[in-house]
Amino acid sequence: MKMKSPMPNLCNPQRRSFLKLSGLLGLGAASAALLPTPQAEAVLFGPREYKVSETRLSMGSFLSITAMHPSLDEAQHAIGLAWEEVDRLCKLLSRHDPSTPLSHLNRTGTLPQGQMEVVEVVARSLYHHKQTGGAFDITVQPVLDLYQERFAAGRKPTDAEITALLPRVGSEHIRFAEGKVSFAREGMAITLDALAPGYIVDRASEILSRRGVVNHLINCSGDIRTSGTAAKGKPWTVAIQDPAKHKNYPEVVSMGTGAICTSGDYEAFYDKEKIFHHIVNGRTGHSPIQSTSVTVKGQSSVMDADAMSTALFVMKAADGLAFVNSRPGLECFLVDHAGTTKKSTGWSKLA
Repeated sequence: MKMKSPMPNLCNPQRRSFLKLSGLLGLGAASAALLPTPQAEAVLFGPREYKVSETRLSMGSFLSITAMHPSLDEAQHAIGLAWEEVDRLCKLLSRHDPSTPLSHLNRTGTLPQGQMEVVEVVARSLYHHKQTGGAFDITVQPVLDLYQERFAAGRKPTDAEITALLPRVGSEHIRFAEGKVSFAREGMAITLDALAPGYIVDRASEILSRRGVVNHLINCSGDIRTSGTAAKGKPWTVAIQDPAKHKNYPEVVSMGTGAICTSGDYEAFYDKEKIFHHIVNGRTGHSPIQSTSVTVKGQSSVMDADAMSTALFVMKAADGLAFVNSRPGLECFLVDHAGTTKKSTGWSKLA
């Protein structure tokens, strides 16, 4: 499973940029720039169509909100409310800030009552764990900590060290009782880095829609929610990152309302061979190496798409494709280390 570390909090400044925005306005190729300071702009595209966008450093990465709306003031107000929600949720879901409920859970093994957002995300992770036969597992944090510690000391973790941690891994050891979350085994810890950014993007999107700003796109370095249309009624366009970074994008996707997320081994890795990276198979304690990029799109939430991209990265390609093809509304696009691509049966349909 993915680690997207530190942020004020959920992720790493190296957090993946797996999906680059392309043609946000439906007017040609473009990409979401990684900007050193918060950026905002408002552009008039006709007598009653403004494009309002803002990019900020959030969740240890860059989060961009782009909205199309007839009223500049209403769009800016809605975006402001969305940022307030982003900031609020970051303060709950970070595992790096010792004052957050999630950090308390990892430190003590028990989550205090009343932390419903944390409970909601953990509960959804258990659903995905069950649905994917254990391929998705948020309890791999002890293994990721081992990776980080050993490579920081200049050596690889040994098989014996990894195996010794496996008793601490397994979402079946997470307990729910009377509104509380707890760990059944000592030394357990969880990472919500493969769900929380998507969850926050979903919540920000809900706020925009409730305020009447239906046409928008939110991107947290590859966790992307598209809603409605881009400029002049055109679809949103997203290009999947070239794992080799040569800008030979393996696929360009037209999106209506939907979610699209990618997991890959080429942004956050510990060794130059990329044998140890930020996605871990909870059964073995090792990083999967058969794929280099897995993209999932669908009508469901960004949080669910992100979890599925992680799970499919852990699965064998044939198993992942069969899994997706059996689930309506979910599609995937896989790239292996030879550059060979595979698609689910409905991939080419507009999301």
